[in-house]
Amino acid sequence: MIQYSNDVVTVFQSALFRTTSTVIQLEELILIVDPNWLPGEIEEIQAHVDAVRGDKACYLLFTHGDYDHIIGYKAFPDAKTIGSAGLSKHPKKEHKLKLIRDFDATYYVTRSYPVEFPKLDIVIEHDGQQVTIGSTTLTFYLAPGHTEDGLFTVIDAAGVLVAGDYLSDFELPFIYHSALAYENTIRKAAGIVRDHPIQLLIPGHGQHTTSHTEMERRVNMALDHLERMKQAILTGDELVLKELEQEHGFLSETTMECHKDNVRIMRQELLEDGVKEV
Repeated sequence: MIQYSNDVVTVFQSALFRTTSTVIQLEELILIVDPNWLPGEIEEIQAHVDAVRGDKACYLLFTHGDYDHIIGYKAFPDAKTIGSAGLSKHPKKEHKLKLIRDFDATYYVTRSYPVEFPKLDIVIEHDGQQVTIGSTTLTFYLAPGHTEDGLFTVIDAAGVLVAGDYLSDFELPFIYHSALAYENTIRKAAGIVRDHPIQLLIPGHGQHTTSHTEMERRVNMALDHLERMKQAILTGDELVLKELEQEHGFLSETTMECHKDNVRIMRQELLEDGVKEV
């Protein structure tokens, strides 16, 4: 379904995990972000692109390599692809493809396109790297923490920040890579909102926002959760850690396992790596 639309940006939302896909109409290109999940949902995105594309080139942006975000890659076979160097060198490409195949097999899903891991035409290697296409400039920032290969994308001309799996309205940190990197990435996002003319924030899961107050709330929500977890680990407060587990939206076995991973990764970084500041 369409979650948000104006003359430039259309944000689609899947029925699964409230995952977003975004289509941005720019002067010389159509930018498609993370097309997902179900075949009918991807077909809706394809139809929209066909309706607005005209003779513009299509670019396909991947915010990171989690399987739900790359699942629609080959639905746009003529699109040029953009992603981080971490995505290009992803160490578990075949594992991500297996997750897609297992999902499709479990739910008897068939697709009209092959399942492949993205091959990138444009590789983003450093913060502030810019790609100019015609009169449009895209600015990229590396966003590790949730995964190692995360990427923020800023389109100043449209006032848009595409945040990937950060800054959801309901989703607390899911740390698969590094707690320290996650915190730094959230602080980086706050700086991007401050330094760029951001009028629309689009997370990978959940609702967009046009409110700077809400953007700030999401930054603070993530940082507060991470700080309380840090202090609980350093002081050995298992009660607080349990309370933090209960704060996740849509509490389930999945979120509880993710919380355990968060604690394990942060504990390793804080204690085993010798960082013991309180």
